[in-house]
Amino acid sequence: MPRIRTQRIAEQMKKEIADIIRNDVKDPGVGFSTVTRVEVANDLQHAKVFISVFGSEEEKGRTMGALDRAVGFIRGEVSRRLRMRVTPEMAFRLDESGEYSAHIESVLKGLGQQSARPASPAQAQQQSEE
Repeated sequence: MPRIRTQRIAEQMKKEIADIIRNDVKDPGVGFSTVTRVEVANDLQHAKVFISVFGSEEEKGRTMGALDRAVGFIRGEVSRRLRMRVTPEMAFRLDESGEYSAHIESVLKGLGQQSARPASPAQAQQQSEE
């Protein structure tokens, strides 16, 4: 039963944190970012907030630094909006799963293109004789 509750809280926190970052955090260091997921501990004391940032490594670092500076404000807003007795301590983590999946997709496309064309003229002639 507690797992269902923590999942619901994590999903609601994800929506609220995304809205707070988009509309209320005024730090110019926050770049184009997306809250990808939130993991809340069963005791509701800690939460990991995974953020995907579009941009260079420098922009990612700047955004993560700005979010770390705004964590108190964000936590307070989440507490106010969700009316939670105990609001989890938040830790922002950079989520690079989107970049990783794009890399895997490009590798797979490259493999598909290699298998579609013959590797050498000798192989092409051999395939045409068959």
